[in-house]
Amino acid sequence: MLTTRTSQLTERFEEALVFAHQLHKQQIRKGSGVPYVAHLLSVTALVLEAGGSEDEAIAGLLHDAVEDQGGAATREQIRQRFGDIVTEIIDGCTESDTIPKPPWQERKQSYLEHLHHASPAVLRVSLADKLHNARSLLADYYQQGESIWTHFKGGKAGTLWFYRSLVQIFRERSTSWQVQELERVVTQLEQLAESVS
Repeated sequence: MLTTRTSQLTERFEEALVFAHQLHKQQIRKGSGVPYVAHLLSVTALVLEAGGSEDEAIAGLLHDAVEDQGGAATREQIRQRFGDIVTEIIDGCTESDTIPKPPWQERKQSYLEHLHHASPAVLRVSLADKLHNARSLLADYYQQGESIWTHFKGGKAGTLWFYRSLVQIFRERSTSWQVQELERVVTQLEQLAESVS
């Protein structure tokens, strides 16, 4: 699944970085209160470390923009500024672009089914996103303990089910080292959860 590495990022990436900050500057990560842009930067770094293209890196910066910051209007802005490829990757990483969002279980199941047929670019950005989310969840667990599960609509059982399901799909679809890292983190979360059951 490795592509040719991007040797240099252009002004498009810089523009996307500024745009991502503008869109998400009021947003924080649930549980930790960390500025949301930290997540976007981490996802983008993981995409680039996996050999992602500039389009994939831009999609990493903007992967939550449609879902969290404006739906169809934001999608159109992204299409006009960064093109169809970036928009298609973001669409592939978006669980829902409607308000209110569909029920949690339905949304997650639909996303998992979609990943079975997603493009390599969507898989690379999605994997980076889910890996960073899992790492953040583990870090939050060490700081806050079992109370972290209250921040998630799926609770402990649903959240762990979703991450284990992601691991299984990514293992089928990718040979990236990030799949092994995601599995390691998810296994650690499962073990911590079992230890207090």
